[in-house]
Amino acid sequence: MQAALNAETHRGSWFTVRYMGVIDYEISWQAMKDFTNTRTSQTSDEIWLLQHPAVYTQGIAGKPEHLLADSNINVIKTDRGGQITYHGPGQLIAYLLLDIRRLNLTVRDLVRRMETAVIHMLNEYQIKAYGCVDMPGVYVGAAKIASLGLKLKKSYCYHGIALNVDMDLKPFSRINPCGYAGLAVTQTKDQGVKDELDVLSRKLSEYLQKELVK
Repeated sequence: MQAALNAETHRGSWFTVRYMGVIDYEISWQAMKDFTNTRTSQTSDEIWLLQHPAVYTQGIAGKPEHLLADSNINVIKTDRGGQITYHGPGQLIAYLLLDIRRLNLTVRDLVRRMETAVIHMLNEYQIKAYGCVDMPGVYVGAAKIASLGLKLKKSYCYHGIALNVDMDLKPFSRINPCGYAGLAVTQTKDQGVKDELDVLSRKLSEYLQKELVK
């Protein structure tokens, strides 16, 4: 888990929070699997904040027809739930490596609390955001601003949530985002947020921790 070991790390009562910079998707994915496969009932839960170079990821039940056009961006078939999405520089990723049984959460609880953390953070900027039971994620108007996907192994989960901050949104036009044709996407910059990704990383970490342990 070399990527995580090189991160700026903050240890709290409940979680270890790692600010990891820009990391290739496959490196962070393998690190999450390694962490999950070797953790025990005594292992602290962790939140990893990072960005990825440009990549499409397709969930375990993802349908290839949701990739609408060829590009020079790699498509990686991963083990999270959900369909296809795009990750790239300027998007804030929060990976949650949790023991949900210890936190007394169901998967449904976890999804709602992840969404609520983002909604409350955006509300701080007077952005009216909301979640949708049938379409997991966070929305502003008719546009999606954050997507999420999880993998559950026994009582342990990994993967997490991706918040669009200040990125090139064009690659989303080559897919049906999260499997929904014509779904618009937006980002915090286009909603008037001037704070940059490092500030939002710390805010999102704080809101996630508040929601996960309440």
